[in-house]
Amino acid sequence: MSSVLSLEGRKQERLNSGLADAITDRTFNAVMCGTLLWGFLVNAFMVAYLAEPIMSFVAGMRPLFFWIGYAVLGFAGILLAQLSDKPAVSFLGFNLLVAPMGVFLCLIVPSMPAAIVSKALLLTGLVTATMILLGMIRPQLFLGLGRTLFVALLAGVVVELVATFLFHYYGSAFDWLFVIIFSGYIGFDIARSQAYPKTVDNAIDCALDIYLDIINLFIRILSILSRRD
Repeated sequence: MSSVLSLEGRKQERLNSGLADAITDRTFNAVMCGTLLWGFLVNAFMVAYLAEPIMSFVAGMRPLFFWIGYAVLGFAGILLAQLSDKPAVSFLGFNLLVAPMGVFLCLIVPSMPAAIVSKALLLTGLVTATMILLGMIRPQLFLGLGRTLFVALLAGVVVELVATFLFHYYGSAFDWLFVIIFSGYIGFDIARSQAYPKTVDNAIDCALDIYLDIINLFIRILSILSRRD
């Protein structure tokens, strides 16, 4: 919990960072979009060409070791990116997050019918585009939702873990909840990205935030659609 709160504090520090390395708005958004595109292309490549060897490798591991490695690598990437002021280090952290996310996608996407995956991609794209547009048009609305989204996310994670491991609940209610939360976070992170000083490092850090929102949104939509199949 304290680590998550420290990351939130670091995001607030970005708002007050210096302008010595300032770039134009256009360059900032280009770096942010390019970083996002890179992450999605890496994940797409992994799912298309590396899924089989990755699944074979993971199958030979103990599940506990896999999940520990997954969590450690992903969280290390987030910390490295968010706590660094150097673009190269932040980009390394971004890739340390993209890699385990790609492995997770390799474990779930190939087992899904192509029609469901395509529909999930389409819906994720539509929701993302809508929330980006709203975040740009009404930034103050989303910026005011920051604390609410943060509390809802933490509460949702805790309650889902309790419901899953103590009560063996595997329904779609939590998927719908997180679809709403991550949709809101896309608008929030887009709005907040435009409030940060325009530096390359901040652009990469913002791309990481939005990447997490979109990937988690896609996973939850995929889960909902697979239950309906």
